[in-house]
Amino acid sequence: MIGTYGHGTHNDFVLLFDPENQLEITPEQVKKICNRQTGIGSDGLIRIGKLDGKWFMDYRNADGSLAEMCGNGIRVMARYLVERGHQPEGIFGINSRAGMRYLAVPADDDISVNMGHAVLDDEYPEVAVTVNGKSWPAFNINVGNPHAVVFVDDLAEAGELLVAPEVDPVEAYPEGVNVEFVQILANGELAMRVHERGVGETQSCGTGTCAVALAATLKLGKKLPSHWVINPPGGRLVVDTDGHNNATLIGPAVLLEDRDVSQYL
Repeated sequence: MIGTYGHGTHNDFVLLFDPENQLEITPEQVKKICNRQTGIGSDGLIRIGKLDGKWFMDYRNADGSLAEMCGNGIRVMARYLVERGHQPEGIFGINSRAGMRYLAVPADDDISVNMGHAVLDDEYPEVAVTVNGKSWPAFNINVGNPHAVVFVDDLAEAGELLVAPEVDPVEAYPEGVNVEFVQILANGELAMRVHERGVGETQSCGTGTCAVALAATLKLGKKLPSHWVINPPGGRLVVDTDGHNNATLIGPAVLLEDRDVSQYL
């Protein structure tokens, strides 16, 4: 079985092409493939399957757990489909556990994906995030998956992020949460770091940038639509949010190499 390694702003993935839905992948197999010491090494695994005749992104975190959506991963999957001749360039849809997402995929250059609504949680609109004994209020935002967005004066305040930040109340996130730390830069752009559930700190998070865009709009009292340039460690992403909180994520997607994953399956 051949897998393909790629990344979106250095949020990296192993992709397995399975249009006939023949692969049954266990959490242990995902862990082996994503292990950076003994496997291929990546933040997650994407099985490219079909659902009701449409492309389906079966996304798994590095620890083998299922995830609803991955904004960087879906762009990398779209790049794979176009580069490998399975899908013409242009606008097309990819289904996910968070629902259908539509992408504009050129032959090269950045890919745009309509990420759906970024919404503030009604039940727990504000939560608390604690790292190394220091706590901050955070926006509780859902982009098909859950995010807690913290604003800090300096990203170093987040510490090493070797373990998942504590969140309160814990019942706000029964399936875990992605936590973003955000610094507002002097030029109006945003810098961020993220600890992803089931992975750890990653170089980028596509859904996280959409959550950050809404949180920044709310924090600064801006009106929709809004336009944000967001800089995770892995590169530059753009998020445009319309008047209905519908977020469009724009950024690169790169395929690097094919690797034999048979020994892990």
